[in-house]
Amino acid sequence: MDSQACSDSLFSRRADEITANLPVPIEFQLPEGWRPVSRREATASGVVFLALHPQPDAGYTANIAVDGGYRPDSAPLTKIADESVHRLREVDSTLVVSSRREVGSPTAPGLTQKLAFAAAIDDRLRELMQTQVYLSLNDINDPRERMVLRLVLTATATQHDAVLGDFQEFVRTVRPDTQTASP
Repeated sequence: MDSQACSDSLFSRRADEITANLPVPIEFQLPEGWRPVSRREATASGVVFLALHPQPDAGYTANIAVDGGYRPDSAPLTKIADESVHRLREVDSTLVVSSRREVGSPTAPGLTQKLAFAAAIDDRLRELMQTQVYLSLNDINDPRERMVLRLVLTATATQHDAVLGDFQEFVRTVRPDTQTASP
């Protein structure tokens, strides 16, 4: 499937990467111009989907990543978000959580947080920003099982606000793929 087709229609990776790596199949629509990257090209550990923005900023390409999995515990999304912050602080101990808020409802909880940090990329220190969205989804086949899905936008500090609207558009389209779930 080419990037134009992905931006013009619902993008569902039912039978391949996402379904194979997420316990609850999802579908979504990529914003116009964003290009999906094959699983082989994606280098981030645990990422099941990665898309790149068409316009790099100062040599860095903004990206949208999706990861997630079952959470056997009942940890609140705030604790799960704290775990992510802890992992990123291993890259940059000066990481700052600039905002965090719970969203959604008791039956469909979510959390968003915005992070600012620096990372060495191509032997150059880059000031990056990340907006993370955590969604809690019950398994369609076994509602007692919970999957936590993490959607992440990473961009340079100067480009972040320009691509944030695309990311918000993407997040609004993410939903469980009930057509793929087995009865």
